[in-house]
Amino acid sequence: MNQTPPKQVLISEVGMRDGLQSVKSIMPTEYKFKLIDALYEAGIREIEVCSFVPARLLPQMADAQEVVRYALRYPDLTVMALVPNRRGAQNALQAGAHKLTLPVSASEAHSLANVRKTRQEMVQEVREIVALRNEIAPGVKIEAGISTAFGCTIQGTVSEDDVVQLAVQVVAAGADETGLSDTTGYANPAQVRRLFKRVFAEIGDKCGAAHMHNTRGLGMANNLAAYDVGVRTFDSSLGGLGGCPYAPGASGNVVTEDLVFMFEAMGIETGVNIQKLIAARDPLKAGVPQEAVYGMVAEAGVPLTFEQQA
Repeated sequence: MNQTPPKQVLISEVGMRDGLQSVKSIMPTEYKFKLIDALYEAGIREIEVCSFVPARLLPQMADAQEVVRYALRYPDLTVMALVPNRRGAQNALQAGAHKLTLPVSASEAHSLANVRKTRQEMVQEVREIVALRNEIAPGVKIEAGISTAFGCTIQGTVSEDDVVQLAVQVVAAGADETGLSDTTGYANPAQVRRLFKRVFAEIGDKCGAAHMHNTRGLGMANNLAAYDVGVRTFDSSLGGLGGCPYAPGASGNVVTEDLVFMFEAMGIETGVNIQKLIAARDPLKAGVPQEAVYGMVAEAGVPLTFEQQA
């Protein structure tokens, strides 16, 4: 759990990785730079800017090193990158990323499809990446995100006991934090409350972000449920871009603009200016003009009764 006051949350923007790697279009590097500028100007202070994977597998991420280095110009921005293995971690560390995220699936079937490793092999991968981090960049944070924590489109039901056990294992392997991801859009608020409470009970303040998808319209409700039980970091994607190529039908991250609006309307500070955030959609749409973007607040407008907290 991010150590922030009760009335403050951290919005972690993941659209530049989760969103852009899930669409067919390839955003030109210069538009990625413009998007980082716009997100920072809006007040976003943590961005997952890319993933370090072979360009032949994800050509959308071929400029990962350039994007990380550009983002590093902002001294109070946490520059985050997804890494599936030790090689990716080494490249991300050499580029200067502040935080690495590792996808560790609670579903064995999804793990094999997504990273071609079993769950226990991924726990070992976490251990090896932690050792590498300790050797060459000890200040870098490592997050092991538990994907398919609420169900899997391949396997079906995912045992809550498996999720909790995996969270404990990755923390024991050296991860600084571990969050829960609704990769497939299966979660409901009661399930979110129950599972996050169990994880908090086991690993305390090492319980990290809620990463929810809005595939079935429950993304916002699930984030609020997570907030109610103590989560203070929330992943979301500008324009709602995102999904998982190995979770069929599971498209649609929670829209950053809508998430910020919900918290700010409730008097919970995000540090993000909603009008500037909506304006950040312009470089996103210009960079991937063939892709649809979503968002209720951007479409309907900010109500006259809304007062920005920050």
